Amino acid sequence: MDFQVVVLAGGTSEKLSPLVSKDVPKALLPVANRPAISYVLDLLESSDLKDIIVVVEGQEAARLVGAWISSAYLDRLVVEVVAVTEDIGTAGALRAISKRLVANDVLVISGDLVTDVLPGAVAATHRRNGAAVTALLCSVPVSGPSDAASSGGKDKAKKPCRLNIVGLDITRQFLLHVVSGTDVEKDVRVYKRKIRAVGQMEIRSDLMDAHLYAFNRFFYFLLNVSYPISLQAVLAQQSFDTVDHRTTLQDVLEQKETYRSIRLEVLPYLVKSQLRSAPSGGEGTIVDETGNVVVPPSSNLQCLSQHRAIAPSAFKQDLLPSSGGGTHRCCVYIASKNKYCHRLNSIQAYCDINRDVIGEASHLSGYSFSSHNNIIHPSCVLGSKTTVGPQCMLAEGSQLGDKCGVKRSVIGRHCRIGSNVKIVNSVVMNHVVIEDGCHIQGSVVCNNVQLQERAVLKDCQVGAGYTVTTGSDHKSESLARK
Repeated sequence: MDFQVVVLAGGTSEKLSPLVSKDVPKALLPVANRPAISYVLDLLESSDLKDIIVVVEGQEAARLVGAWISSAYLDRLVVEVVAVTEDIGTAGALRAISKRLVANDVLVISGDLVTDVLPGAVAATHRRNGAAVTALLCSVPVSGPSDAASSGGKDKAKKPCRLNIVGLDITRQFLLHVVSGTDVEKDVRVYKRKIRAVGQMEIRSDLMDAHLYAFNRFFYFLLNVSYPISLQAVLAQQSFDTVDHRTTLQDVLEQKETYRSIRLEVLPYLVKSQLRSAPSGGEGTIVDETGNVVVPPSSNLQCLSQHRAIAPSAFKQDLLPSSGGGTHRCCVYIASKNKYCHRLNSIQAYCDINRDVIGEASHLSGYSFSSHNNIIHPSCVLGSKTTVGPQCMLAEGSQLGDKCGVKRSVIGRHCRIGSNVKIVNSVVMNHVVIEDGCHIQGSVVCNNVQLQERAVLKDCQVGAGYTVTTGSDHKSESLARK
């Protein structure tokens, strides 16, 4: 059976407040005037993955997302939209629909991912390696890890970024160690038994988990094995007394019922268990008082090497050897640096993605840009001496008065913008009224907002239906109706 595809589309999100609401769930948040989830669905369609389960938190959010998908992808995709309880996390959402998973291989992708990395490439790598899980890793976005991006304009440049730490084999196919950036303090600690088992490991801190995973629903754990052994060897010898049991992804989710996050809990669990009983000790390692290897933090690639009986060349064979742990393998697909990969999981990331999709990543927008490197719908009306610069988008029905300036910004549908208005590095959604003399910079303005004369916004977020009063000046604020 082909891959079964699950899109985890979330619901409303506090990290994106006040941009998301009961009327505009996260999946329908506009990115370059397209719902965010459309980027994932188009990507899946281009990989010929057309049988999809979309999981949405909350009944009303699921209804809205389902209605939009039914209209936009009629006769193109077969999509089942499933509502789950709100705020249960990615692992919780997968657990809630686990009984619907019937294929041998399952592709799980976050609905907030905007990328040009084809899921089919990840799926092919997963099948080729016979992995229990394969994770897509890509270069950290220019603005820093989106997980740690600041939502306030004032702190954007000051807040330090905590990067994820991953350990890879020398072929960069197998995932041997993973630590979330939120768990990294001064040192990265790696069990010395793991170094002994794998021979050599690269420690990387320049890669982002893109929240795209291929899972095999069935993998094996072994008992009472003190030497490297492959699954094929066990089955060939009919030594089923050494096999603990065939584990399913559903079993892991049910046994670890407290797990909420695939990235923070399920993936690290699978990575640890693949070498959980490797021999301990070893020379040439830096060991602290607890007997663990200590790796000094660095943004550069580092290698930890040991030349033991289990050599690095073992990774070039058909199966990753294991020493008494699981025979399953955790693998990675590392996207090339020229690929675009970003997640819409913070307000800063939302601004970054909108900027990129009408700029350096314009191929993702699906639009044809003019000779001026912008998109102005033919129905738009521009006043005298109004300029719309490159890397801008104006949707249908919007009107701008005289002497306006728009730079590196997205303006939605049917907006009414007065004269002498300046809009820079901002996103203005649909049906917004902006009166004369307003200045908007580095801000997001949601649907049906009204900005009265001479209002000034800098690094602000304005929730749907809010009125910004005449002459008011706001900086690094989140404005929403109570």
